[in-house]
Amino acid sequence: MSGATPVPVAFFDVDETLLATKSLLDFWDFWTASEEARPLPATAPAPRPAGVPADRSRLNRDYYRRYTGVPLVAVRAAAHRWYAAYRRGERAFVTAGLDALARHRALGHEIVLVSGSPRPLVEAVAADLGATAVRCAAQAVTADGVLTGDIDRPMIGRAKADAVEAFLAERGGRAADCHAYGDHDSDLPMLRAVGHPAVVGGSPALRDEAARLGWPTLSGAPGPLS
Repeated sequence: MSGATPVPVAFFDVDETLLATKSLLDFWDFWTASEEARPLPATAPAPRPAGVPADRSRLNRDYYRRYTGVPLVAVRAAAHRWYAAYRRGERAFVTAGLDALARHRALGHEIVLVSGSPRPLVEAVAADLGATAVRCAAQAVTADGVLTGDIDRPMIGRAKADAVEAFLAERGGRAADCHAYGDHDSDLPMLRAVGHPAVVGGSPALRDEAARLGWPTLSGAPGPLS
């Protein structure tokens, strides 16, 4: 046994923390116009009663159901084409998030992307930005590689914190030495799961929480990939 100290890990949300967009929504528009796309499922999600706030986990599950019956290989190919085009945009990325990721890479830290977006999208981002691992919802696939529309658990809220804790348990890492970056209230559990959280852009409620707890806040301004 080497007894080496585990490398610190920097966990990053993706949408509006690294990418200056909601990637799952942008990709849906791209997908529906692609040659691989198939008609929408006949059954639509039940409408939400007026005045009832949207539940992000339920909406996330509804999103994945849109791909019911689609071959995973087709989604993966389209996701890589979408990202190859998206990354060239002059306002495609959150500059401060990219800079933070680059600093952690320079320090030799492990980079992990934790996102509610589909794995094929997040894997394309990870390969481009030098992340070493991703944690996303697991999409159920049939034996012949077709998406069922089901996922194990939306990677939102507490699920992100659980993913961070499980990753560190696998590595023998110390949460106190690790970092996390997020932009939305639902990222709070992940931010609280490490010793060095930071807010990128962020909703007013999240920025208020950061001010209360003394967390650093970074600009959410968009820019190109340098």
